Amino acid sequence: MTEDAPAPADWALQLFRLSLLKQAKWRAIVRMLGAAESGTGLDIGGDNGVISLLLRRRGGAWTSADGSAAAVAAIRRLVGEPVVAVEGHRLPLPAGQFDVVVVIDYLEHVIADDAFIAECHRVLKPHGTLIVNTPHLKRSLLPALRRLLGLTDRRHGHVRPGYTMAQLFQVLKHGFDVQDVRTYSRLGSQLLDTGIRWLSERRGAPPDAVKGALMDEADFRRQRKLIRLYRALYPLCWLAVQLDRLLFFTQGFMLIVRARRRNWMPRAAAPVLRDGRSLAEATLGGRIGSAAR
Repeated sequence: MTEDAPAPADWALQLFRLSLLKQAKWRAIVRMLGAAESGTGLDIGGDNGVISLLLRRRGGAWTSADGSAAAVAAIRRLVGEPVVAVEGHRLPLPAGQFDVVVVIDYLEHVIADDAFIAECHRVLKPHGTLIVNTPHLKRSLLPALRRLLGLTDRRHGHVRPGYTMAQLFQVLKHGFDVQDVRTYSRLGSQLLDTGIRWLSERRGAPPDAVKGALMDEADFRRQRKLIRLYRALYPLCWLAVQLDRLLFFTQGFMLIVRARRRNWMPRAAAPVLRDGRSLAEATLGGRIGSAAR
């Protein structure tokens, strides 16, 4: 199989092996999932299918979902069935079906995020696990730089730029108890991502009105010169990401949470971690600010 005509899964895995940020995301998800189990899972927004593919290879019976017709088709080409289309905030799936739901860079695309989380609660089994990965809002000049380069939230289909920890806890509070929360992907990784996105979009990668700019097989072949260049520069990109290690005392630009489903019960206060500490206590203690290592 030549580079110009990769097999359906090959092109996505090649791209994954070249993306230090996708690899960091996958490590963060695996850490939250823990040991592989043979239960049922739902992944939503599976990074154009590559995360869906990797989850299925870990074991268990997985269903995938996305809100963009192009993304649904791309995931289906990689993993087959079952793949379903999210209808606004609604999941077209039976109640109590899954042991785990993994939401991957999707919540920031949903207008009614609280209703969407309620749907995740509905399709989970009692005491099931919800994992949410989303951009982390923090004080930084990076968003201003991205806007200057034209990499706006609107262009990438975001209805909000992300969540602070308190905001995400607020969305989860009625039906979930938070078990773990971490940040990852610090300034070095995000500067690299900004540069790659800017260069890629200048080369004509089309935005998607629902779920951002997603690369498919045709894009992979069309941008093969750019990908060859990135392969050649990969060692330098790896060095840039190592800057994250020097900034260990800062919080990352990505936020990932694991929460346990409980009976739906509206409450005013945000949930606490399973060790009994509040969000503020855990933040002051430095635990939540720890990055994925």
